[in-house]
Amino acid sequence: MADRPLTLMAVHAHPDDEATGTGGVLARYAAEGIRTVLVTCTDGACGDGPGGVKPGEDGHDPQAVAALRRKELEASCRVLGVDHLETLDYGDSGMMGWPANDAPGSFWGSPVAEGAARLAELIRHYRPDVVVTYDENGFYGHPDHIQAHRITMAALDLAPDLASKVYWTTAPHSAMKRFGEVMREFGADWDEPAGASEPDGEADGSGGTGGADGTGGAGSAVEAPELPPIGLPDEEVTTWVDTSAYGGQKYDALAAHASQGENIFFLRMGKERFTELMGIETFVRVRDTTGAPLPEQDLFAGLR
Repeated sequence: MADRPLTLMAVHAHPDDEATGTGGVLARYAAEGIRTVLVTCTDGACGDGPGGVKPGEDGHDPQAVAALRRKELEASCRVLGVDHLETLDYGDSGMMGWPANDAPGSFWGSPVAEGAARLAELIRHYRPDVVVTYDENGFYGHPDHIQAHRITMAALDLAPDLASKVYWTTAPHSAMKRFGEVMREFGADWDEPAGASEPDGEADGSGGTGGADGTGGAGSAVEAPELPPIGLPDEEVTTWVDTSAYGGQKYDALAAHASQGENIFFLRMGKERFTELMGIETFVRVRDTTGAPLPEQDLFAGLR
């Protein structure tokens, strides 16, 4: 440990996912002197084109969208203080059931073993102490989020004994209920996920809702036909990280993804309201070598 800094690695599916689900912890830990590494698995080509044009519509150029979203991702990383950005550049698979799922080079259609081997190389290079990704449902069933989960867990098995702690992003049911209330307040449609209407605790905050664009955003999540269970009862959330001091950075990181602005519901709130809603990021600890007691308020508890 003496010859390297403590390191956080976040593995996400699309450009902008880093800001929604983990923008707070990336900004907080960067400010605390922890090295931050972001791995983005896809090119985001199924996001909106100029003027909000959707994939498959006239004027949607996937290559141009991917190029623009790469620039926006780099800008977001600068806002959040991310030290190292790594992109795997798989093709964006779109939502579950889209033709893009089966397109050549799509992330969803790629072998898990291939992606895991590539990610394992990065894990060996950066030697992260903490790794964060999605749960087995990709939080809400997005194919690229599910695939990111799969390759991350497989990569950790290929590079054992490196990461001391592994987390999956989640949202407590109490926060999902609050999120739904705010969505409706701002005039957005919201079908409350199963379980969220009966929160099991009183904790505040939100663990994020996936990406902000058409490939991974909250709007897509609520419109998907068959959602897996979203979030967890409050008592099953192991880790509650206060990132409210970095709410402005998280907001600005989302704003950096301006091409997806039509679907970034959060930006309509303004920074103060946004921070009230999104100022705590929540996780489930799934691997640990430190023995740090739960619940915890720090991804690096037991490591410093």
